[in-house]
Formats: sequence, structure tokens, C-alpha cells
Amino acid sequence: MLDDELVSGHLQELRRGTVVLACLLILGRPNYGYALLDTLERSGFAVDANTLYPLLRRLEKQGLLTSDWNTEESRPRKFYRTSDRGAALAEALRADWGQLTSAINALTDNATVPKGGES
Repeated sequence: MLDDELVSGHLQELRRGTVVLACLLILGRPNYGYALLDTLERSGFAVDANTLYPLLRRLEKQGLLTSDWNTEESRPRKFYRTSDRGAALAEALRADWGQLTSAINALTDNATVPKGGES
């Protein structure tokens, strides 16, 4: 039987790269951090704010996102948007995701390991 800590660690590792792709896809339309957190959560990506904001800064520094401040409201908000470079990366990642999904499905269909964790 697997312990929760082992599963949690591997799930976190698996999801780390998918959050980058999800952000690049969602931010095809401008959005600010808190709304992005909400959209990610509603889409099945549980991301902590302490993880998301450094990720957004890193993606911006890499030229994958652009940002602008909206000061028209009572509270200024930084809006992020996927850059052309980010959109190109998202498309490459999405294509690879499709290939990986097909490969995993093929492995699952041909697996000799009992399903459901039996040994």
C-alpha cells in the first residue's frame, strides 16, 4: 500500500509542469493573479498563491507573459497576458501533451500490471 506522502510528492511533481501550460492557455485573455487562482481551481488545478505568483514572475521574466497595471479601479491590479512567445510555447507543450496522453493510453491498454493496485 502507498503512503499519502509518497503519492502527494509524485502528484506534485506531475502537476508542476501542467500548471505552466494551464497558465499560458488561460492567460490568452488578460487576467490578474487572484482571478487566475480561481480559474485554475475551478478547472481542477489546485495551486497555492505562494506557488502561483513566483511562477507568474518567472514566466514574465522569460518573456512568456506580459503584464500591465490597471489603476482604474480602487485597488490597482497587475494583469498578465500570454505573449506571442508564450503562445508558441503553449502550442508546443499542448502538442507534446497530446503525444504523452496517447503514449500513456497505449501503455495502459497493453499493461500487464494488474489494475487497481493489486499485486
